[in-house]
Amino acid sequence: MDLGCGGGFPGIPLAILFPETTFHMVDSVNKKLKVVGEVAAAIGLQNVTTQHTRAEEIRNRTQDPGGKFDVVISRAVAPLKDLWQWSKPLVQKRKNDNTDIPNGLICLKGGDLTTEIFESGCKPMIWEIEKLFPRPYFSEKYLLYVPLR
Repeated sequence: MDLGCGGGFPGIPLAILFPETTFHMVDSVNKKLKVVGEVAAAIGLQNVTTQHTRAEEIRNRTQDPGGKFDVVISRAVAPLKDLWQWSKPLVQKRKNDNTDIPNGLICLKGGDLTTEIFESGCKPMIWEIEKLFPRPYFSEKYLLYVPLR
């Protein structure tokens, strides 16, 4: 699930890269979802669904096995504390599938995250994006991964 998907980033690029995976795009602003739907239709993506709602209002989704998601992704939507509070009930525990990587939350954040991470109570894994893409634009931008334990 792409939480607060806006105009479709990162969900649309990920849906292109992983056509076998379904991406459920959620936003509280319906006109943003209309853009996502139009983009998906224009480029022939069939693995994108949308839902006009707020994250905290999403409950188990009967069309999905188990009614939950493997991963929630987000970009600059809210503080980590809130993102985790909204995401945790939506993430299904991974069954024994011979992988060491638990399901969880992956989010893109920027700036000094020391206080935000402390206040969240989470212990995320952190990757500096500038180390992956050495460009000034990516300075002080991070990928955070909070596993469901």
